[in-house]
Amino acid sequence: MTTRRARGEGGLHWDESRQRWIATVTVGYTPAGKRIVRKGSGKTKTEARTKLREKIRDYEDGLAIAEHHYTVTEAVTDWLTYGLNGRSDRTKTKCEILCRTHIIPALGARKLRELRAQDVDRWLTDKATTLSTRTLRDLHGCLNRSINRAMARDKVKRNVVALCSVPRGQEGRPSKSLTLDQAKAVLDAAEGTRLHAYVVLSLLTGARTEELRALTWDRVDLDGRPDSDPPLPPSVQVWHSVRAGGDTKTKKSRRTLALPARCVSALALHRQRQDRERKTAGKDWHALGLVFATTVGTALDAANVRRAFRRVVTLAGMDPAAWTPRELRHSFVSLLSDSGVSLEAIADLCGHSGTTVTEKVYRHQLRPVMLQGAAVMDRIFAPAAEA
Repeated sequence: MTTRRARGEGGLHWDESRQRWIATVTVGYTPAGKRIVRKGSGKTKTEARTKLREKIRDYEDGLAIAEHHYTVTEAVTDWLTYGLNGRSDRTKTKCEILCRTHIIPALGARKLRELRAQDVDRWLTDKATTLSTRTLRDLHGCLNRSINRAMARDKVKRNVVALCSVPRGQEGRPSKSLTLDQAKAVLDAAEGTRLHAYVVLSLLTGARTEELRALTWDRVDLDGRPDSDPPLPPSVQVWHSVRAGGDTKTKKSRRTLALPARCVSALALHRQRQDRERKTAGKDWHALGLVFATTVGTALDAANVRRAFRRVVTLAGMDPAAWTPRELRHSFVSLLSDSGVSLEAIADLCGHSGTTVTEKVYRHQLRPVMLQGAAVMDRIFAPAAEA
């Protein structure tokens, strides 16, 4: 006589179409009253029951059972589609390129539940032969966030990427600064070009390229207040950038900078040029109030500035491939340091939150021999006058 199965043991039957034993059990009910059924299959009854027990254990631990065929590609694609809300378009594009170029071709076909830490280690080590450490960190971050999202949605039990460290990659392109002679040559070469005022302002104030591209005329004072007490010089308010939300990089980056005379002259000429362009454009002009804009008043992007700057560098008799607009800011730091300006003052002018960033990023450009200490100590401990 067949013994009746105890409550909760589930069922076991042979599936002719699949040629496998199927073990099933009801583990609960949905709010709508529908049964929640878990299944395990195997070539033998024992294998089917073992698979079912594993799934029941996962369910009791609070882990829903993901499809076995869910791949790394699906996890990454889901993160790119839904996990980047609120990020800037630039960040989304960057993540898309990294994932489509490096992650999906190498790991995409792997089933997510079968991905091992060793797979990620080998992949990162291979990428380290051609990519910089910074890019490796970005790749690790993209994959880590993708699997974290999948884990939060019960597609996998744990995130093996979190167990992997980022290897050291190739050395990135080192930042450098213009010498005084090179800086003069670039300033001379920029005269007469549409980028003249941009080059002058970047080199002589140290403003970031994303800050200058967002600068508007209402933030520029070319006259100052010479009659006030104390007198206020011409200045520029660096309060915005092209970053998401229009904020500057840090709170300390929001600053007002006095303008050197050469900047005032360059900006005055630039305003006259822009007035002529506005009249030429007519109804096609976009009244955005931008200081640095296209010939129809629209915003410049980073590529616009790079192309124009390369032409200026070429006119200065230098290699255009060796220099970028951001190195005008590095040159600003270098020239100030060579002139004996203190690290604290340079950090304030650059909008750094402290001297740590200035020292870490620009250390190779800071004055190699600090003279102030020796000069002061010589005065304090001056040798007594000989009798």
